[in-house]
Amino acid sequence: MTVAVTGASGQLGRLVVEALLRRDAGPIVAIVRDPSKVADLAARGVEVRQASYDDAAALDRALAGVDRLLLISGTDMGARVAQHANVIRAAERAGVKLLAYTSIPRATDSPLILAQEHRGTEAVLAESPVPHTLLRNGWYWENFFGRVASAVEGGVFAGASGNGRVSAAARADYAEAAAVVLTTDGHAGQVYELGGDEHPTYSDLAQVISQVSGKAVRYQDVPEAEFVAALESAGVPTPMATALADADAGTGHGWLEVTDGDLHKLLGRATTPAADAFGAALSR
Repeated sequence: MTVAVTGASGQLGRLVVEALLRRDAGPIVAIVRDPSKVADLAARGVEVRQASYDDAAALDRALAGVDRLLLISGTDMGARVAQHANVIRAAERAGVKLLAYTSIPRATDSPLILAQEHRGTEAVLAESPVPHTLLRNGWYWENFFGRVASAVEGGVFAGASGNGRVSAAARADYAEAAAVVLTTDGHAGQVYELGGDEHPTYSDLAQVISQVSGKAVRYQDVPEAEFVAALESAGVPTPMATALADADAGTGHGWLEVTDGDLHKLLGRATTPAADAFGAALSR
C-alpha cells in the first residue's frame, strides 16, 4: 500500500511523514514543490515526487500508484479551493482508494474566515467518487508560540477571545492522527472533529504561561480591530492578520472548542497539554 502526503516539506506534512515512518508504513511518497527541502527524508527511504497544487500534469505523475493520500490544505488564501480541486481530480484519475483532507472544526457551519475555503473544498470532495475522510483539525498550540514569548517579556497575553475556550493540541498530535487514518482501515466516509483534551480560556492560558515561565502573565482582552492592528505591527500581512483575529473572536463564540474526543480516540492517548507545549517552546 503506497501512502502519499502533499505539502510534505511543511510543518504538518513533515511530521506526518515522520509518524508514517514510525509506523513502518510504506512505500511512503512525499509530494513537494521543492525536493531539496526533504533530502533528509529521501535519504531515509521516502520517495520524493515534485508537484504543486497548480500543476495538474505534475499531480498526475505524483499520484501514480498511490493508494492512500493525505491532502494537506494549502497556504495560498483565496486560491485554495481551486488548488485542492486539482489534487482531488488527480486523485480520481489515479484511482486513489482513500483521500484524507485537513479541514477545520465544524467547517460546514463555521462562520470563521479560515473556514470558507475548507467548506468549499469539502463541497468538492462531497461530489467526488474518491472515498475520503475529513480531518477537521482544531487549533495548534504552536499558533500561540509567538504570543507566548511576547507575553513572558511584557507580562501580557493579549487576544480577542473573551471567555471563549479553545481545544488546541500539538501539531504532532494531529500529524499522528493523520498517520493512523492513512495506515488503518475503516475511515472512509468519516468526519473527525479533532481537538485537544484541554479546553482552556485565554485567561487559563495566561496562567499556564506564568507557571512554565516563572513570570507573572495576565490575559488582556482587546477589540478585534485592535488585535488586527497589533498583528499587522508585528509583521503579519493584513489578510492573515484579519483571519487570525477573526479566529480569536470566533473562539469567544465557541467555534474552536471541540468536545467530540475524536483526536484522543485516534491517538489512543491524551493529547499534549498546554504546559508541555509552552514549556518546550520557551526552552528553545
